[in-house]
Amino acid sequence: MIPEELAAPLAALRHTRPDIRLDVRWHASVTSTMDLAVAAAEGDTAHGFVVAAGEQTAGRGRRGHTWQSPPDAGLYFSMVVRPSAHATASLPLLTLAAGVGVREGIRGATGLAPDLKWPNDVIVGRRKLAGILAEAVALRTSQQAVVVGVGVNVQAAAYPPDVAARATSLEDELGRGVDRGAVLAAVLLGLWDSVAALERNPGDILQAWRAASPSAAGTRVEWDATHGITAGIDDTGALLLRTSLGTERIIAGELQWHL
Repeated sequence: MIPEELAAPLAALRHTRPDIRLDVRWHASVTSTMDLAVAAAEGDTAHGFVVAAGEQTAGRGRRGHTWQSPPDAGLYFSMVVRPSAHATASLPLLTLAAGVGVREGIRGATGLAPDLKWPNDVIVGRRKLAGILAEAVALRTSQQAVVVGVGVNVQAAAYPPDVAARATSLEDELGRGVDRGAVLAAVLLGLWDSVAALERNPGDILQAWRAASPSAAGTRVEWDATHGITAGIDDTGALLLRTSLGTERIIAGELQWHL
């Protein structure tokens, strides 16, 4: 059963936006919401199926990293997205669209307007506030889906030292308590709307992402013993880097950012 602090805002969202068909399944503790949502996506679950949890014991981050998920200190959920057949070409932008939606949800619920950092971080200054992970399931079939995992740090928590140096939370940034339920409802709303916007017009998502990501232009980064200066993203969502050899497109990989 969904805790009341979360259930009431979700019920209010269903009332104000009956077009949003979310099916939220709550767990007190899971290994990973992504694992459960991917398994569900391999079946016949509909667009908007959400696995949420109060704790993840083995939360998944990008490129095999672990997402620290202390009990009830954050929001941890994964949503099944069922893109239409005509939207397949825009799927490389889905992670960016999710970032736009998560940022908008946080801003709408709290007034805090974090930045986006390529490809999947929501940050305040140099510290990560939220992270996003996308995993495709059965692409280019009638059952194609993308599972979007989101972790938002709500309360200050006892993170391991290496994580504490890089993480922040809503309550740390705002200096006050935060209604987790209101944030969850707003972030789900933002995610739903950004996915819909991506299907309608990918250019709108690119414009919104660029406006929210100052680090995507003019920031020094290093990768694979090379360095360059960010020069924005192209229309496929690839990061552009100016180097001594010209402009390079980065579509994946580990970058060290000098913010």
